[in-house]
Amino acid sequence: MFLKRSIRSGFGFGLTSGIITTLGVIIGLNSGLNSRKAVIGGILIIAIADAFSDALGIHIAEEAENRQTTREIWESTISTLVSKFVVAITFLVPMLIFPLTEAIIISIVWGLSLLSAFSFYIAKDLHEGPWKVVMEHLIIAVAVIILTHFIGLWITPMF
Repeated sequence: MFLKRSIRSGFGFGLTSGIITTLGVIIGLNSGLNSRKAVIGGILIIAIADAFSDALGIHIAEEAENRQTTREIWESTISTLVSKFVVAITFLVPMLIFPLTEAIIISIVWGLSLLSAFSFYIAKDLHEGPWKVVMEHLIIAVAVIILTHFIGLWITPMF
């Protein structure tokens, strides 16, 4: 990959976290509340609060490693923040255009496609078998989707 290690690290973390976390929130809120407002609010919260949280997490983790320069630490921090924010915001598009059920399906397809493409690219860059890497990452994403769906269903009757 042509990106510097620090930027690639932050970008990869932000992109992956943006996909998995946003899909989890979308699916869980939809299953539990079936509310467009709640899902849109969840996406916005992920885009802001979780993007800053992940960026700070990367920042502190890289400082603790004590292997990177201050500039590299900030490159990882900023690339995590930007990539997480941008990826999360892309999930708003279907929510604003389509009925909620269709938007959920489109979001799942979008998130899994984006994760597959990035996983494939990373595997090729590392000279690993791409399909093994892609499937490994998709299995984790699908597990999150299934678990958050059932958590949403489980919590609904409680409130």
